[in-house]
Amino acid sequence: MRPVILLFAKAPEPGRVKTRLTPLLSASQAASLHTAFVEDTLELLQTLPGVDIELHTDTECDAWAHLSVARKLQVEGDLGIKMHSAAATALGAGRPQVMIAGSDSPTLPATHLMAVLAAEADVTLAPADDGGYYAIAFRKTHPAMFAGVAWSATTTRADTVRACVDAGLTVTEGPRWWDVDSPADVVRLLSDPGVRRHTAAWLANHGPSLAARFACARR
Repeated sequence: MRPVILLFAKAPEPGRVKTRLTPLLSASQAASLHTAFVEDTLELLQTLPGVDIELHTDTECDAWAHLSVARKLQVEGDLGIKMHSAAATALGAGRPQVMIAGSDSPTLPATHLMAVLAAEADVTLAPADDGGYYAIAFRKTHPAMFAGVAWSATTTRADTVRACVDAGLTVTEGPRWWDVDSPADVVRLLSDPGVRRHTAAWLANHGPSLAARFACARR
């Protein structure tokens, strides 16, 4: 069997996704931006050679139904429970490697993901600038590999490394990149040449007023 990449995504319901982007964005705008991020990330993943792709959503939804990708539901629980369950299930089914990717890095180069897939450690983390990680790859899992991890914190990656090492797993890190988590990150997208087509289309519709609104909000 081939390695598999699982894209974890929340259903794009206003008020449930990208809430840290308000008040720069309305709840509806944040949800539509999230939709674009996921679509761009799926298209990126489908360019990678030698891997299968699955979309794992937190609830049943019709979003992204037009895309040809296998879909599954995440289990109940915190992010650590969800990731461990998904990775352990795929490895147990015979996959030699499992990567779980997030959708919050719409300018991520494909070469970064390939570097993570090429690593030989039990667990490979792909660091994000905010202290978390935009992807994590598994060759082995352990029930305690996310014990004590603080999610959505500046210590998330360090906590994960500690927990994995304590569980007896080898750990390495791939190339660093950045996530879109704050209003400032959205404004940063406006001048980033690496923005992909769905996010670029969203920015073309909403971007002209964002920088001005952000500047006013900071005064």
